[in-house]
Amino acid sequence: MTSPAPWDQDAFKRALDFAARAHGEQRVPGSGFPYVVHVTKVATEALAACLAEGDCDTRFAIECALLHDVVEDAGVSRAELEASFGPRVASGVSALTKDASLPKAERMADCLRRIQAAPREVALVKLADRITNLEPPPANWDADKRRRYLAEAEVIVTALAPASPFLASRIRAKMAEYAHYVDA
Repeated sequence: MTSPAPWDQDAFKRALDFAARAHGEQRVPGSGFPYVVHVTKVATEALAACLAEGDCDTRFAIECALLHDVVEDAGVSRAELEASFGPRVASGVSALTKDASLPKAERMADCLRRIQAAPREVALVKLADRITNLEPPPANWDADKRRRYLAEAEVIVTALAPASPFLASRIRAKMAEYAHYVDA
């Protein structure tokens, strides 16, 4: 196993600033935290995987993690992302972005196919995102919605576990914790 590529604090700060501006006043559903807290947690999970497993472009993983929702949730265009962070990051974020033109039932499978075709770091971000999202669900989610969310987590980990045994283990542990929200 090779050691991970070093991370770049200035690149982290630039991507975090961009994400904070893009997400503006958005809040994390259920917690009320500024949305930038969510993307920072995702970046932390991706960084931990890079450090634990090595053979990782840490800067790329962190940039994709911090920016993973700016197209889907904040209206940033791929062109704007590419101009600011280059084609590789724009492509990684695009793979993580669900295609709103598809029927809702097809979006996750399509997204997972695109992630699997992307560099490994993109899969790390998707796993990290779901780990972070397996925190207490919003109070307005009924048991059925929580059950579907947990089932979707299983689809994600099944598809992407080979990319990161470290994060696959973390997501399975989070799924076990989350199960009590389904059974409650």
